[in-house]
Amino acid sequence: MFLAFTAWGRCHAQTVPPSAHWVSLRHLAGVVDLGSPRRDGWLTASAGGLLYLFRPSGAIRDIARGPGGYGTNPGTEAYLVVVRRGHRSGARCRFRRDDVYALEVVPPGIVTIDVSGQARPFATLPPATFPNGITFDQVGRFGHRLLVTAAVGDATNLYAIDCGGGVRTLAENAPRLEGGIAVAPRSFGNFGGQLIAPDEYSGRLVAIDAQGTARTVTESGLATGADIGVESLGFVPFHFDRRGAAFLADRGTPDNPHPGTDSILMLPGKALVSAGVRGGDLLVATEGGADTTRIRCRRACTARRVADGPPTAHAEGHIVFVRRR
Repeated sequence: MFLAFTAWGRCHAQTVPPSAHWVSLRHLAGVVDLGSPRRDGWLTASAGGLLYLFRPSGAIRDIARGPGGYGTNPGTEAYLVVVRRGHRSGARCRFRRDDVYALEVVPPGIVTIDVSGQARPFATLPPATFPNGITFDQVGRFGHRLLVTAAVGDATNLYAIDCGGGVRTLAENAPRLEGGIAVAPRSFGNFGGQLIAPDEYSGRLVAIDAQGTARTVTESGLATGADIGVESLGFVPFHFDRRGAAFLADRGTPDNPHPGTDSILMLPGKALVSAGVRGGDLLVATEGGADTTRIRCRRACTARRVADGPPTAHAEGHIVFVRRR
């Protein structure tokens, strides 16, 4: 449970001008996070305390409204994750494909929303914690459980939650982390199957394994600081090609140096592939300006700047992908 923190190694991002650019796909007031495609091809968005579905074409519609539906404080960062494949993480239950799990900041916990739009409390986190990251372990090193980071003062706790809502503490006093966390594919060098999370204050990417040990993956080579540094990330799917695309939430944040555009941003697959991005790579974007680096880990980790965003962008949550069908 108690975390040992060790440095792994450092690399420096290549300082070449980015060859790809995030562009605004669709205005969505209060957008704060995005979820991976469901079986029917729709992606999920958390915006203004509500849920929406959207397509890469820009089409958008409401979900989880009405009695038993979902709603939370529109001022909170209600990050979410969509279950991509149903997995058993306990003896008598399983996570169901396309169900949504969203952070609830006050009181700290998790809410689940099923495909019919019905919401219910799923798990309770310890008091005096501030949940700030959520993902699902598709690889299996964490037992195919839900993973949640929560701030405790200037440190981070990591929790693993099974399909029955049982919460287990995996790490305490981890480095300060928040944002679009993700579990690395097995191909990601020495960090395959581990949780990867960004630290906006230092610019580092940190890996935490199933025993609660944290190591530095690499430095992002991007800007650092509160509301500026690395905040969003996502792993590029295998078989991603020029017909795919990446998506990112750009949250409107008045009275901020990066006030945001209140829109869903898109990076075309053609631009990513041309910039050298391949399946299994990690994309990492800054909160301020959505400047984006590609990180690739094999025997060693390398970082390369590949994209930038609107200068006013205020990026939040996960980077999600659509690959060719």
